[in-house]
Amino acid sequence: MKIVIHGLGRMGMQIARKLAESEQHEVFAHNRSPEPMTEAAGYGAKPTPDVSVIPDAFEGERAVIWVMLPAEITEQIVLEWTQRLPAGSIIINGANFDFRETKKLNEKVLAAGMELVDIGVSGGVWGYQNGFPLMCGSDNEEAFEYIRPVLETLAKPGGMYARFGTSGAGHYVKMVHNAIEYGMMQSLGEGFRMLHDGPYKGQIDLATAADLWQHHSVITSWLTELSRNALAENPELDGISGYVAESGEARWTLEAAKDLGIDLPAIQAAFDVRVRSQKGETNFATKVVAAQRNKFGGHNLNGEGRA
Repeated sequence: MKIVIHGLGRMGMQIARKLAESEQHEVFAHNRSPEPMTEAAGYGAKPTPDVSVIPDAFEGERAVIWVMLPAEITEQIVLEWTQRLPAGSIIINGANFDFRETKKLNEKVLAAGMELVDIGVSGGVWGYQNGFPLMCGSDNEEAFEYIRPVLETLAKPGGMYARFGTSGAGHYVKMVHNAIEYGMMQSLGEGFRMLHDGPYKGQIDLATAADLWQHHSVITSWLTELSRNALAENPELDGISGYVAESGEARWTLEAAKDLGIDLPAIQAAFDVRVRSQKGETNFATKVVAAQRNKFGGHNLNGEGRA
């Protein structure tokens, strides 16, 4: 099927590449700067600097636009697309987006005669290779069914996709996923700090400990694997400040939990550590978390990037 990928950052480029290389989809790649469009063309996508040609490019087929941009500019771009696309078009919001704002944006898209599908995307920079976990929400189940071929391609070989409910449900599931991620990452970071700074300081090889834990221990996980890899490459995590960015997902989860009267002490604590790290309160644990972020998401080792 035909699809436009608007936004060719780390995740958007992987999505465009995986779809184009499958040869099952005709991918139009748009980005504000030209260099990523040139890269996407090398994977078989069609660089499309002029978005005004997009409606005609679908040649009577239903238009599908996947917006993969930072949350702060996503609404503006989605609404711009509603001004140029025909009624019945489907716009996918793939940003890390507050589910409450998704529902509001959905009303605006529906008023324009179009469908909005929210998709939370996980898998980091490994999604292209491993397959993406895709968490979807939409008021119109038919719109979700229409884009199923795209989702099936992106989930191969080991990912998965599912529609969890009406508008905002996909972003809600992704929000909670990221909040859990904060807690898991912080717990591992603190554990490695205990090994690094504890009574056997200088004796314990942290990468070996992580490797052993990966052999069917209770904490076997991808995050443990990534920690092992980072510690094997840089045992003291030299050159990593320990500043850890936060994307908003855990913050939104905590806000929603407060509204619901649900206590989330572990996620709150992990969030608070990230906030303090941005004020200079860093240690070996926050260095481990920063290294994990770099391994799964390609984020800057000293705090830039979102996740």
